Amino acid sequence: MFMNLISCTDLSKAYFEKVLFEHISFGIDEGERIGIIGRNGVGKSSLLRIIAGLDEADAGNVAMMRGCRIEYLEQQPQFDVDATALDAVCNAYRTTHDIYEPWEVETRATIMLGKLGIHDATRNVHAMSGGQRKRVALARALISEPDLLILDEPTNHLDADSVQWLQDELQSTRRGLLLVTHDRYFLDAVSTRILELDQQRMYSFEGGYEKYLERKETMLSVQEATADHERNKLRRELAWLQKGAKARRTKQKSRIDWIASMQASDKPVEQRTIEIEIGHRFLGGKIIDAVNVSKRINGKPLFADVTYRAAPGDRIGIIGPNGAGKSTLLNVLAGRSQPDSGFVDIGETVKIGFFDQEIKSLDPNRTVTANLRDIAEYIDVGVGRERYITATELLDRFLFSRKQQNAYVHTLSGGEQRRLALLQLLMADPNVIFLDEPTNDFDIATLTALEDYLDHFKGVLLIVSHDRAFLDRTVQTIWSFESDGRVKEYPGNYSAYLEKIEAARTQQPAAPTQPKPSASASRDSTAPKKLSFNERRELEQLEKTIAELETKRDDIERRLSEATEDYQILANLGDEHGSVLEAIDVATMRWLELSERG
Repeated sequence: MFMNLISCTDLSKAYFEKVLFEHISFGIDEGERIGIIGRNGVGKSSLLRIIAGLDEADAGNVAMMRGCRIEYLEQQPQFDVDATALDAVCNAYRTTHDIYEPWEVETRATIMLGKLGIHDATRNVHAMSGGQRKRVALARALISEPDLLILDEPTNHLDADSVQWLQDELQSTRRGLLLVTHDRYFLDAVSTRILELDQQRMYSFEGGYEKYLERKETMLSVQEATADHERNKLRRELAWLQKGAKARRTKQKSRIDWIASMQASDKPVEQRTIEIEIGHRFLGGKIIDAVNVSKRINGKPLFADVTYRAAPGDRIGIIGPNGAGKSTLLNVLAGRSQPDSGFVDIGETVKIGFFDQEIKSLDPNRTVTANLRDIAEYIDVGVGRERYITATELLDRFLFSRKQQNAYVHTLSGGEQRRLALLQLLMADPNVIFLDEPTNDFDIATLTALEDYLDHFKGVLLIVSHDRAFLDRTVQTIWSFESDGRVKEYPGNYSAYLEKIEAARTQQPAAPTQPKPSASASRDSTAPKKLSFNERRELEQLEKTIAELETKRDDIERRLSEATEDYQILANLGDEHGSVLEAIDVATMRWLELSERG
């Protein structure tokens, strides 16, 4: 039986007068892997810090199992001065284990760092980039073997192979896991439960991200139907009340009280989505011509003889190990960095929008609106009555409240700042977009909105990303940095690339051809056989079974329409409804099969 590691009761937290969450309660059991989702700024990282003991809630408490050890991977990890990567990881193991073999720990730490893309374990962590330090901190957290591992955006700065390795590691752990991540494939594969922070409340969904989407869709449709039912009922009751019915007697008091409570109750907050509708700047015949470009950094060759002539509609995803030169290639093609050999020629009509890994375009001591107006007061989308969109209107569409628009940028969460930086890029109306790890620190709602925008973008798109789901949605060609230093092109999205790689690795021989059966054998094998006695009885029983299942389906749908706002009840009914529909399909297919022979 699994033990309860953490119990959170009535937690509340506000930041700069903004309420993040109120009176939320949940627990984490041993072996449970929980993913926390929600829009940027709802308090996901704040909640992680509270559970890790690095911050305090305004109200409520966190109770911990006696002796429970927690390891927390934060977005900006800290290290001791003059620590090497190997020391940082090994020391985490030594401080939590009394008995150990030093060489075994060092070997294990070196292997783990290598899996995460750190191949020089003797390098000082303070000489590393932010992304490299994050990977060292991840190895440090994993090797310490805590009872509860808390990870804040663990896949940021990891290449695809490292993400897959981490995914396999976490799937096999028996420890508790609490994580925030934007990587939907990773979240679905790792999580056994999803907690959603929304409108200052928390909702729990059993299963991974895909299961969450199914249940959330069911709940929203039921809520919509329930809201319509309640509105109709309220209208009828108001009509009855306004007619001046002689119904002020005690037996009618409950009706009047119900109407009063309905009128006074909070209206459900509208679920807003981000809308991205930006005009498409003219793109001429000449876009980007890159011929035989090569680049070396500190004597290390990154890529050589890369030739690319851009065409409208190009959608290219660039993948490869950390340090391979993906970001450098983007900078060369964008004209921000000169190649060592070859040349890059950019057309006169090209307007490049470049989204960097590090936010450099925002002034933290100015307001959100002022930062956006530095780019433009408005943008011409070129169509419709609302042809001109102002900075304020665009901020509204990106879910920045009017209060946030007048706030200083430094008060925003990291994800909100990146969303604002993305809005700056789009407001400049580019016709060529370069995205360097765009998914880092974005919430899933922002990613979905960006994917929808890119679906309709007519210009040239080049993306460096480790996010497999994002690449699957947005690109049609993969450039892969190969182990021999070549940049090789693969048609299709990331999943198609993986299929080609797997097929090349296995190279299974074709199955031996089976001898063709004789015509008489074919006729015998395909001729329908008459129903046996047992099959006739099965056919009769199937008719009754299908009728019973359809009755059960109707009953569940009725209960769904009358259900309360209890998300767990709705989730259970949604699961039961899906199971019944599947059973009806199976029974019907079998009935059709037998009927054709009967």
